[in-house]
Amino acid sequence: MESYKVMIVEDDPVTAMSLEMALQKQGYEVAATVDNTDEAPGKIKIYGPQIVLVDISLQEEADGIELAKYIRAKHQLPFIYLTAHSDAKIIDEAKLTEPYGYIVKPFDPDSLHATIQMAMYKYDEEKKRKENLEGLKNEKLNLEKLLYSKKVSDKPIVTFGGDYHFDISVGETFYRGKKIKLTKKENAFMRLLVAQLGVVVSFEQAIGYVWEEKGATENSVRTLVWRLRNKLPTDVIQNASGIGYYIEE
Repeated sequence: MESYKVMIVEDDPVTAMSLEMALQKQGYEVAATVDNTDEAPGKIKIYGPQIVLVDISLQEEADGIELAKYIRAKHQLPFIYLTAHSDAKIIDEAKLTEPYGYIVKPFDPDSLHATIQMAMYKYDEEKKRKENLEGLKNEKLNLEKLLYSKKVSDKPIVTFGGDYHFDISVGETFYRGKKIKLTKKENAFMRLLVAQLGVVVSFEQAIGYVWEEKGATENSVRTLVWRLRNKLPTDVIQNASGIGYYIEE
């Protein structure tokens, strides 16, 4: 079980104390407990919680929702709402802030624990996806720079394999001046190969660049290359056994 630093924002002292005791018993560290939205931002900066429990209705108002908006915008932290409300209007407003869960008061300690664990799992997975997307964006940017560095003239064209050229501006492959009709994925793979002429494009790199959706495998790449070879006039794509593919420079 993962243990996290939890901050509590709850104006009812009995509920706040019960939450503290339940969290500590389950191995969590209570970073801070506050009873109003004015103190909460400063406490977040000082104590650095990993997740925040926020009462939707502090001081009989729905200002817990405003605090949640602040947490998401300024700190990108996961938060869970504490609520005794069944008011549809308040719940609808709360939904718009995209909380990582709800805990209904009076709370059950086991449900509290499960909700926190699920919220942190969801947050960690979202963070990984964002980092992967950022890494992919950087990789694509570097690839574009590499591709443009291979131009032989002022035109956005890279020549290869004798009679082939790749038009960077339209992202398409030509043979002896005639466009070869390829799919979007096939052209993306050709772009990757041409950007790295003479260098092996690994299966992993091909999957990361060509397939945005999950589920692609080495066999997906092999099938793509098989289709490409059937469409290209010559066997310009070479095998690097067990590693990937390349086009000679």
